[in-house]
Amino acid sequence: MNFAAYVPLAAALLNALLTFFVLRAGVQASTRGAYLAFGVSIAIWNFGTFQMFRVHSHVEAMGWARFLQIGVIFLPISLFHLCLRTCNIERKKLILGLYAAGVCLVGTVFAGLFIADVRDAGYGAWYSIGGIAFWIFSVLYAVLTVAALVFLWRARKSASRFRHGRINSLLWATGILIAGGNNDILPILGVYKYPILNVPIFPIGSLCAICYGILVAYSVLEHHLLDIHIGLSRFAAHGMRLAFLFLIGFVLMLGVSLVAPRDSITPFAFWASLAVLLVSGLLASRFMPKLLGAGKESLEQRLLGDHFEYQDRIRAFIEQSRWHTELADLLADLHALLLNTLEVRRYSLILRDENSRAFALARSHPRDSAGEIPELSQDSVLFQFLAKKEHPFLSLGPTYRRGHDPLEAAAREQMKDIPGVLAFPFFVGRQPIGVLVVDEKRNGRTFTKTDIQLMSELTTNVALVINQVSLKDQLLQAKELDLLGRMSQGMAHDLNNLTTPVWTLLQLLTEGVSPESLRADLAPVAMRNIQTMRDYIREALFFSENLRPDLQVGRLDVLVQEVVDFARQNPRNGKAIEYSLRESGEILVEMDRVLIRRLISNLVANAVDASPPHGSINVEIIRLLKTDAERDWFRVRVTDHGTGIPSENLHRIFQPYFTTKKTGDEERGFGLGLAICRKIASLHGGSLTISSEIGRGTAVSLDLPHRHMVLKAPHAPVLADSAA
Repeated sequence: MNFAAYVPLAAALLNALLTFFVLRAGVQASTRGAYLAFGVSIAIWNFGTFQMFRVHSHVEAMGWARFLQIGVIFLPISLFHLCLRTCNIERKKLILGLYAAGVCLVGTVFAGLFIADVRDAGYGAWYSIGGIAFWIFSVLYAVLTVAALVFLWRARKSASRFRHGRINSLLWATGILIAGGNNDILPILGVYKYPILNVPIFPIGSLCAICYGILVAYSVLEHHLLDIHIGLSRFAAHGMRLAFLFLIGFVLMLGVSLVAPRDSITPFAFWASLAVLLVSGLLASRFMPKLLGAGKESLEQRLLGDHFEYQDRIRAFIEQSRWHTELADLLADLHALLLNTLEVRRYSLILRDENSRAFALARSHPRDSAGEIPELSQDSVLFQFLAKKEHPFLSLGPTYRRGHDPLEAAAREQMKDIPGVLAFPFFVGRQPIGVLVVDEKRNGRTFTKTDIQLMSELTTNVALVINQVSLKDQLLQAKELDLLGRMSQGMAHDLNNLTTPVWTLLQLLTEGVSPESLRADLAPVAMRNIQTMRDYIREALFFSENLRPDLQVGRLDVLVQEVVDFARQNPRNGKAIEYSLRESGEILVEMDRVLIRRLISNLVANAVDASPPHGSINVEIIRLLKTDAERDWFRVRVTDHGTGIPSENLHRIFQPYFTTKKTGDEERGFGLGLAICRKIASLHGGSLTISSEIGRGTAVSLDLPHRHMVLKAPHAPVLADSAA
């Protein structure tokens, strides 16, 4: 038998399975229909090609030739349909017309116009002889594949990054289809052997069908792969791994059989080899399941122990620990590692406090079992001993003692009140920041050389992370103190200026000046300043409170329209401003209407303040590209054409109490407006950004999701025991 026949058989089976898999994945109905046509077309074409290698009579060959051409006809049509769906191009009439043309071409197959005859190539394969309708189809095939490439290439240029994968997959699939299809059309043209090589035509198109079938399936399933991965049962995932192993073996055996001498490999030997491979995979997955990514190595543990998995867990923790930003989280994960992986009976962790520079107990297990903590300092004998490179740890118990070093004995005496057998230091450079003392394992085993080496590596890396977290906390604390200083300075300056007229009024009244003489000039100023101070206090309280917005679904477009209408009817500072509003239809958003109104009103007011008299302000509501599978996002952008914001102020614009409005009474600002706006945006799960150019103006963008995400609390890791 010609082993080349197994190529289309593999392509037919694989694409039939992929089609079933895609249909079960829950993709959109329109995409599912297009892929169903595509997958069935490939399966029909390749199964018919497989039969063309097996038949022995002209009548049988003619029947299977007509059968496979049905798949050939609908293959480029369905692939073009999928490309349009991926590019978000709606051409319903065109697609219906193409499928109708495909049905008509199928009619020519049975009318004898598509396939004129079949011919035996002489090496166990029958091939079709094209009729007049086949050449008409060839033109349609060329037009559709080229058009698909053009549409995909254009869509790729303007597509967001998350869609590039889908479009690239279809580009590759279409290119491979063109290359493979041109190869398989050679026998229809009467060419049965490759020129010069004099080798029989190999069904490269069917081999390519395996590749581009997978590529197209990936393109359709890209956004569902995570759900599919999570939804697969352990048994199904195991079956997929075995199937992949079998497919690799099939392709390799096929390659061997094609280059081997004729008749040296029989069909029985071919399939027996694949069966042996499959049984080997089944047995290996039973006794060494980790080979296929499932379970623990029960047999491997008996033969080699659990050191490989044990080391993998510790090194994985070391790799992941560098991403910790909170000390409490790092210590909680370290606690789980010590108890669940290293299986220590008890431990004590002593760290240096960065404020007092003193060493104190940071964590222990069990609680209150650390004993009396010695007074440690940078010059303690413990750290003097551990600073030596040849001593990465201190042995506290007799099992791990290595000599009679007086310095080691003194260090051991210093740590005698802490229960444990080994002490590992935390060093950053030459500076000690702590020490970890561990006791024996719960199972009674002693620590091996590998254990000690791993724990030394662990403490070395964790020390760097602790130092990094400490530096970050110090930086944040310095920033908070700097912000507090600027806030205090700003508040003192503002309140001092605002209370001066009030103080003057009261002082004049106590000196006997008649109220009538003060009522016309000083009293209005004092009253206005009192009202300004009340507004100041109200804004400061809003910024400091931990608010919970009253979220309800409402029309964002209507709310923005109301704010713009109010600004038109109530000119700010006497400026005649021209407003232009561009909407995107009805937009429903989950929001606190009062807070969002305040936010947008503040942005419009700032734009008015920055605009010259008779200036213009543009307000837009934009639907953003969908980058979140579960939420739609919208942008409200307010643009003025004023003087702009200097670059040195742009990064400070959201800081509380920073303001550029420093003149006048009613005009001057407190520097809380944009800080409050950003807090409101954050309360709604959105963001606020500013771009500005001197002399050109400023654009402020508010991005809001149409609904809030409901976050599920992560499950706490199961620990062997709890600790403080």
